[in-house]
Amino acid sequence: MSPMTFWPVGHAGERMSFRRNVVASYASQIYVTLLGIAILPLYLRQMGEEPYGLICFFSLLQSWFGLLDLGLTPTISRETARFHGGTLSPRTFRQLFRALASLFFVIAVSGGLVLFLASGWIAERWLRFQALPLPQVMLALEIMATSVALRWLGGLYRGVVIGAEQFAWLSGFNAVIATLRFPAAFISMLVFGTTTTVFFVHQLAVAILEASWLAWRTYDILPGEVPAVTGLGWSLRPVVPILKFSTTIAFTSSVWIVVTQTDKLILSGILPLSEYGYFSLAVLVASGITLITSPISSALMPRLARLHAEGDEVGFIAIYRQSTRLISVIAACVTLSLVICAEPALLAWTGSPILAHKAAPILKLYAAGNGLLVLGAFPFCLQYARGKLRYHLIGSAILIVLLLPSVIMAAKSFGGIGAGWVWLGINVIYLFGWVAYVHYRLEPGLHRNWMFEDILKSIASPALFAAALAWLPFESTNRIYCLGFCLAVGAALLLPTLITVRRLRRDPPPFGSPATLDPTEGPHFSSAHT
Repeated sequence: MSPMTFWPVGHAGERMSFRRNVVASYASQIYVTLLGIAILPLYLRQMGEEPYGLICFFSLLQSWFGLLDLGLTPTISRETARFHGGTLSPRTFRQLFRALASLFFVIAVSGGLVLFLASGWIAERWLRFQALPLPQVMLALEIMATSVALRWLGGLYRGVVIGAEQFAWLSGFNAVIATLRFPAAFISMLVFGTTTTVFFVHQLAVAILEASWLAWRTYDILPGEVPAVTGLGWSLRPVVPILKFSTTIAFTSSVWIVVTQTDKLILSGILPLSEYGYFSLAVLVASGITLITSPISSALMPRLARLHAEGDEVGFIAIYRQSTRLISVIAACVTLSLVICAEPALLAWTGSPILAHKAAPILKLYAAGNGLLVLGAFPFCLQYARGKLRYHLIGSAILIVLLLPSVIMAAKSFGGIGAGWVWLGINVIYLFGWVAYVHYRLEPGLHRNWMFEDILKSIASPALFAAALAWLPFESTNRIYCLGFCLAVGAALLLPTLITVRRLRRDPPPFGSPATLDPTEGPHFSSAHT
């Protein structure tokens, strides 16, 4: 690989394919993110505080429903990538898909039914609201249960599309569905009335379309020329060989949901529904960091799985480190911008000084925590591709033992601020403690260069600029001035970020590059990084 190449190693066609996947994913993610930025304040303004809090609770239910995934979605994604890498035969892959589809259907129906039956208890005993009528809240929760089950069922099909690396199609699909979910909802409310019932019925219709469309695309991807297709059967036997990997994924996915959603669940029962909407708004803005970096991770995981299946350990490590560099500079720019401009950004977005003042401290803490989170997640990609998640399993268990009681106590005592401090602290410990240990066990000698060469050097320039900008005094309630300040800070941080990217392109090839390694010797450090 040329030292000027910043994209992953491999054949020219593969580099172009990976680049195209990332660009397509980013285009879709940017569109969906900007759409949410524009629409959510309109929901708050048009529907009111309590209905908006109910919408936030809808998002929370979708997250917690992921506990039922049992590791099946990432498993089918990985197996699809392995099939396209030549590891699985078409018949074996079809048998596996049919078995997993059966499990998905049963779990979706069971989970949706339980949530449907629990809607009365949630409305009467858990949520705190005053303006909304109880029957209207119960009906909204019942519609939510059906919508959540349908959207979760689409995860199986989405996993196949991701594993096949058809990100261009998926990006366009996501953009269309987001348009139907957000702006089109106002058309329904304009025609039928601005009520929670109309809103959630609209979401149910979109969920039906989404699941149906994904199913059609998935069956178009599945191999068609399979001998004796009629003899595939409905046995769960094909799942047995991947059961260990799947259950490990299930546990770690459950831990992830518990870790990231426990504070929101606790606060949904502590805070009035209107104030819960403010908290959720701050957390939502902070989640933009993970949304902006997720397209690279989505493209990275199936590519790593494929390289490992092909035995290309040189390219495997090189793409791992290069993706770390790219995500580091992007995450640093967005995180620092949000930390510096938390209150002006919220004021410019919502037009509410009260909301901005309440949510800004929470936004700063969650933004900083999420910036560390996207970096600490990299070793999972390493283990996922190799199908060995032992260390991720252990780390997740330790994480939940430490985090769960801490976030419960902090949220009950200090509300959103307490939950924010716990979130930041746990991500500091995880990145600088556990990640170092995992790298030491899996790739001895990798971590020091990964941390200093790929992360710290990547974020040094934006961090220095941010430290200087943080001292700039700014106080205003004018939305235009606040927007101008945020844009100026973002532009000021973008400049060192672009300089950093150019410098990284000129750096010697990182650990694992074929320019410095003999592929027959396996991965190790070149003299340039010793």
